[in-house]
Amino acid sequence: MTVSSVNTKNDWRLILRLLPYARPSRNTLAIALVLLVPVAFAGAIQPLIIGQAISVLRQEDIWRFLQELSVAAAINRLIVFLMLTILVRLMLVSLQGYLVQKVGQEITAGMRADLFSHVLSLSSRFFDNTPVGKLVTRITNDVEALGDVFATGAVGILSDAVYILVILVTVLQLQWQLALLLILLLVPVSALIIYFQQQYRRANYKAREELSKLNSILTENVSGINIVQVFRREQFNGEMFRSVNQKYRTEIDKTIFHDSAVSATLEWIALVAVAGMLWLGGVLILGDRLSFGTLSAFILYSQRLFDPIRRFAEKFTMIQSGFTAVERITELLDKPIEIRDRATQDLSTYSLQSANNPGEIQFENVTFGYKPDEPVLKDLNFTIKPGEKVALVGPTGAGKSSIIRLLCRLYDPSEGKILIDGVDIRELPQAELRRYIGVILQESFLFAGDVKRNITLGDDYSLEDVETAARVTNVADFIEQLPQAYDTPLRERGTNLSGGQRQLLAFARVAIRQPRVLVLDEATASLDVGTERLVQEALDTLMQNTTSIIIAHRLSTIRNVDRILVLKRGQLVETGDHQTLMAQEGLYASLYRLQMLGAE
Repeated sequence: MTVSSVNTKNDWRLILRLLPYARPSRNTLAIALVLLVPVAFAGAIQPLIIGQAISVLRQEDIWRFLQELSVAAAINRLIVFLMLTILVRLMLVSLQGYLVQKVGQEITAGMRADLFSHVLSLSSRFFDNTPVGKLVTRITNDVEALGDVFATGAVGILSDAVYILVILVTVLQLQWQLALLLILLLVPVSALIIYFQQQYRRANYKAREELSKLNSILTENVSGINIVQVFRREQFNGEMFRSVNQKYRTEIDKTIFHDSAVSATLEWIALVAVAGMLWLGGVLILGDRLSFGTLSAFILYSQRLFDPIRRFAEKFTMIQSGFTAVERITELLDKPIEIRDRATQDLSTYSLQSANNPGEIQFENVTFGYKPDEPVLKDLNFTIKPGEKVALVGPTGAGKSSIIRLLCRLYDPSEGKILIDGVDIRELPQAELRRYIGVILQESFLFAGDVKRNITLGDDYSLEDVETAARVTNVADFIEQLPQAYDTPLRERGTNLSGGQRQLLAFARVAIRQPRVLVLDEATASLDVGTERLVQEALDTLMQNTTSIIIAHRLSTIRNVDRILVLKRGQLVETGDHQTLMAQEGLYASLYRLQMLGAE
């Protein structure tokens, strides 16, 4: 969304997006809203009591129930009334504040959970084009701003509006000329508040965009800290960060200016209001049409009227900031989920567990590109038979990894279809498909947690199942040498393990699921010679009853596969076993001889 379109959305539609999150807390919210009225009346009656105290001292315009009392007794009773209103207002305001904050936190938690779930459901294409820092900003900062909007902003504005209304009704009953003067002063105040808040909202949107860039740079540099330090990029990256940081500060300064302009304007108009009260009140007193007590009450009311207006303006600033957050959050929530299960899918109908030819894979006229006008795969056709071991070979950019991503349905093909056991993978529930396919990548990602949890990944496997998978893949000895064996805690990304050890856990992670299709993307590249031998033995065991697809850049490791598919620029150009392809003297033979020459 461009900045020029910030105000084009209907703000009420944005508010309506929040209502479903408030529905579970509607009873708590209703109590908080009911308390607005007694809180407003308790605050509005206090200037009347103070004004009446002055009237009692001057013996003019005294309330009827105080007329029979002495001056001291009347003052004491008014003090008691004033203390009661202060106590009641304090108790009710505290309770209301607690309830409103509670609702706000519940809304924030609900929105954050939905946003996180939605982000995890988005396709890989979205993550290819979206910096991680932007996602972090929207799920944390923007959602937090949204909670503040509802808890402190929206209900606070409603509370101030009720308070202002009660004050206006009260002063109109006291003396209409002075009340009219106060009301007339509200017109320029409202106009200025609206103008400055619109400017604030534009500046705030830009500031949040710059904050997203800051978070992106920070995330990128922390993730790639080794490259930053090895290539001495500290100063260059620091300058880049300072440049974006300066832009962020400039936009924040604009928001501060517009926010301060509202406060300064309110202070000036409040002083004008008091001066106007004194002038008009003095004229009315000289004409015996007003008492000193009533004028004192009006001066207090003028101050109390501008206090909620000032708070109103502050909360309105928060609301504007919140609308910016809502816009950015709804932009993310409105991102379509490209890869989704069909609504009519029935797991029992499309289950692969009872397939007649388990593990058969067919690519039929598959065309795919990460950009619509730049196809990576072009009209690709091939079939992998059940239990067959097939290698994908080709120069960089030939489309080998794209085939794996399509098979795992991280992307959908632009044209054509992919069949597993005769079923189009788009007809399969994603959970079923991904249980059926086991993938081991060159770089294995580990989560913070213990070793067992990184093998089970939250599935309900027993410790015995985990130990069996570890033994099958020849990694049990390595795990048992860790300080707490399977309960050894791992840091984020598994940084307390070596690259080879992380890869070993990836093998156990796949073995425990017993997939029908096994995909290896240069899976042994991170292992030393001794460990690779152990893992190769485990792979031979795993591949006995599975259809296996191997992406290997070292062609010497795939000489014994059943078939090799040679790709060039997204098209299948050669197929056959090692001996057949070498005899053809084609692309495969050229690549193989180049590697052998390089090895020598």
